[in-house]
Amino acid sequence: MENNKHLLLGDEAVALGAINAGLSGVYAYPGTPSTEITEFIQASPLAKERGIHCRWSSNEKTAMEAALGMSYMGKRAMVCMKHVGMNVAADAFVNSAMTGANGGLVVVAADDPSMHSSQNEQDSRFYGKFAMMPTFEPSSQQEAYEMIGEAFELSERYRIPVLFRLVTRMAHSRAVVTTGEVREQNKKSYPQNPNQWVLMPAFAKARNNVLTKEQADFLAEAENSKRNKYVDGADKSMGVVACGIAYNYLMEHYENGCPYPVLKVSQYPLPKKLVKRMADECESILVLEDGQPFAEEQIRGVLDEGVKVRGRLTGEVPRTGELTPDNIIAALHLKNAEVYPKSEIVVPRPPALCMGCGHRDMYAALNEVVKEYENARVFSDIGCYTLGFLPPYRAIHSVVDMGASITMAKGAADAGQFPSVAVIGDSTFTHSGMTGLLDAVNEKANITIIISDNLTTGMTGGQDSAGTGRLESICTGIGVEPEHVRVVVPLPKNMEEMKKVMREEIEYKGVSVIIPRRECIQTARRHAKNKNK
Repeated sequence: MENNKHLLLGDEAVALGAINAGLSGVYAYPGTPSTEITEFIQASPLAKERGIHCRWSSNEKTAMEAALGMSYMGKRAMVCMKHVGMNVAADAFVNSAMTGANGGLVVVAADDPSMHSSQNEQDSRFYGKFAMMPTFEPSSQQEAYEMIGEAFELSERYRIPVLFRLVTRMAHSRAVVTTGEVREQNKKSYPQNPNQWVLMPAFAKARNNVLTKEQADFLAEAENSKRNKYVDGADKSMGVVACGIAYNYLMEHYENGCPYPVLKVSQYPLPKKLVKRMADECESILVLEDGQPFAEEQIRGVLDEGVKVRGRLTGEVPRTGELTPDNIIAALHLKNAEVYPKSEIVVPRPPALCMGCGHRDMYAALNEVVKEYENARVFSDIGCYTLGFLPPYRAIHSVVDMGASITMAKGAADAGQFPSVAVIGDSTFTHSGMTGLLDAVNEKANITIIISDNLTTGMTGGQDSAGTGRLESICTGIGVEPEHVRVVVPLPKNMEEMKKVMREEIEYKGVSVIIPRRECIQTARRHAKNKNK
């Protein structure tokens, strides 16, 4: 392929970089802000021509394990997820550092500082350090494109998976990216040391020793990486450590270059020699990073007490929320006023369920039924239907993590709660609700589960749902009595029928499942539009 220029999201730059680096398979569960990586590959003619695997997985753990299997066969594989998906994949992810990789294996984690569409602000770089795994963090879309190939190369050089961290602003902002040549895919090959992939104690102990010794190599790679660079400055009163996108933000404010020494960090482990050089030359160090004080805490551990380190832990940068150009202006004392003032024209609009959404009719019926009971509790889950907490419905009492609705409802029932109702979506159910249902069935828990089935993964844009067309058989296969798996159509004209079914199943002393099924209004419109083309 000839060099070319493209206007790409950060997610798209990662996707195209992976394709051009010889990718054979991407495995993912949709989650903002990572979703567009897989969608780009799914829409890529080159990916189709090359037969790159790009179907959605049931959850992040299955995605991680499938990618590990492709790596075992010598092929290059990529796993994509949002930061909380790392929690789901953690078992396989951490152990993958012990098995190592055969074909290059890159795990892309898209973090969401400021929680634009997430439950927390966790920083995935901690997972890389925890697993003793090299970590990349690009500062621009161009770097994202280039570094994904470098991550695959490092993965194959050391036979180790590599973590690749993005943040929301990197994932969802656009820039011109110059692309390079397309690498051929790896040929199939088996691991040189197959015992390494069998994590029985005898083999795992030996592998743990190897991985521990390799930390010095990973550090040397980071300290010599062209992605980590020390740019000297005339004003030694302060040095600035800028991690990932923070480097981009910093340089925006200096047309002729930053007057302070700058250490750009885009590859971890933290390059300690460069940090110590800055400490020797500068009176203080300001650490700029999007997310938690990951680098700042490590820098404090590396340096003597005499060097002043400032950042999120000392208040120069806000402790919570995403890093912004205004944060940096304040930390550098450039201006007192905001350079990017908030618009007075755009009025904030709270999210709401779409008009015509089946979740609306489900909640309308559920509210009518549960108000007939004293202290009814409805445990919900992660999806569009989470908006049932907001007016006008105010229908749910908890939202914690994917799949928690069923197990929380069971735990509440164990404590004597009645009625105890769980609301979960079809995609979330197959992601992590089925095991909770099995627990409930095994103990004949007195709960009612509503699987609000809109035939898609609606919250992230209408991706395929793993359980479409199979929910009833899944529930009965797990052990729910067939007569207590009820399907209704959530429409206003069916309101009385829905309420009747809900009352009957709440009164049943055991596990019952109600499936209100109607296609997502957004995907229905797209399907109708495509049909008329």
